[in-house]
Amino acid sequence: MTDTILEVDGLSVDIATPRGTLHAVRDISFSVRRGETLCLVGESGCGKSMTSLAIMDLLPKAAKRNARRLAFAGQDLSKASKRQINALRGNRMAMIFQEPMTALNPAYTIGNQLIEAYRQHKNASEAEARERAIFLLSKVGIASAAERLGQYPHQLSGGLRQRVMIAMALMCGPELLIADEPTTALDVTIQAQILRLLADLQRELGIAMLLITHDLGIVARIADRVAVMYAGQIVEEGPTASLFQSPKHPYTQGLIDCIPVPGRTVPGGRLGVIPGVVPSLVGDIRGCSFRDRCSRTQPICSQAPPVYETPDGQRWRCILEDAA
Repeated sequence: MTDTILEVDGLSVDIATPRGTLHAVRDISFSVRRGETLCLVGESGCGKSMTSLAIMDLLPKAAKRNARRLAFAGQDLSKASKRQINALRGNRMAMIFQEPMTALNPAYTIGNQLIEAYRQHKNASEAEARERAIFLLSKVGIASAAERLGQYPHQLSGGLRQRVMIAMALMCGPELLIADEPTTALDVTIQAQILRLLADLQRELGIAMLLITHDLGIVARIADRVAVMYAGQIVEEGPTASLFQSPKHPYTQGLIDCIPVPGRTVPGGRLGVIPGVVPSLVGDIRGCSFRDRCSRTQPICSQAPPVYETPDGQRWRCILEDAA
C-alpha cells in the first residue's frame, strides 16, 4: 500500500464571470502522505479554499474543476460518481470549515448533526452513534459532553463550536482531514488550544492533514511540509525547516520577513511588508504573477518562470535559481 493518501496533479478551477473567466486555481500539484501535515499558505484570495473545495467536490455550480490526476487512496476522484464521492466525503475524508457558525445548521442540535453522518456511513444504531459523539466531544476537550448534545450551535461559544466541528469531522475516523483556516475567528488563546488539539489528535489517530492558513506562525509549529500559494499557483513547496531557513521564492521571503522574531525584531520596529495587491485572476495571466510586487523583477519575468528543485525536495517557481 502506498504511503500517499492524496495526489493532486495539475488541478485547475475556473469560474465564469461577467468580466471573463476567473482562474481561481492554476495547474497546481502536491501530495499528502499518511500521517503527514501539509500546510497550504498564502494571502486571502490566492486559491487555498477553492483548492480544498475542489478536492472535496464542494465547488459552487459556476466553478469548473479539471485535473490530470486527483486521487484519494488510489481512487480517481475526478472520475468518481456522486454516489462514490458521497461514500468518501465525511467518512474517509473530512473537512473542518472556516466558520463553524455557518457550517453548523442552526435548526438542529449538536447531537443531531454529529449522529446523522455516523449512522449514514457506518450503518450504526442511534445508541452507538450517540456514544461515539459523546466520546469525541470529550476527546476534543468539551466538558459535560452528553448535555451538549441537546444544545444548538448558537448556545455555544466560538471556541466550543470549533471543537464541535473537529469532533464532527472525526466521527467516522477519516484518513484525511482538511482544515480550512480553523482558527481564523478565534482569539489567540483559543487558537493555540485548537492547534494543539489538532496536532495531538493527528499524531494519536495517524490522520493525514491538509491545513489551510495564512499564518506562518501556525505553519512553523504544526507542518511537516509547506506549499506556498500565490495568485492561484503554488510558487514554493518543501519541508518546513528548509523553507523557513532558506526560502527561495521572493514571495515566500516576503511572508517570512513579515513575522516578528523574538530576539531579532526590535520592539516597536517596522516589520517587513509586501507592497501592492494580488493581481486579478480574470483572463490570461502571462509570466510571473508576482513580478509587479517583487523588488527583484527583471524583463525576463514576463515569461513563464522555470521550476527549480533542491535535493531535499524544496521546489520553487522563479527565474532566480538561488535566493542568496
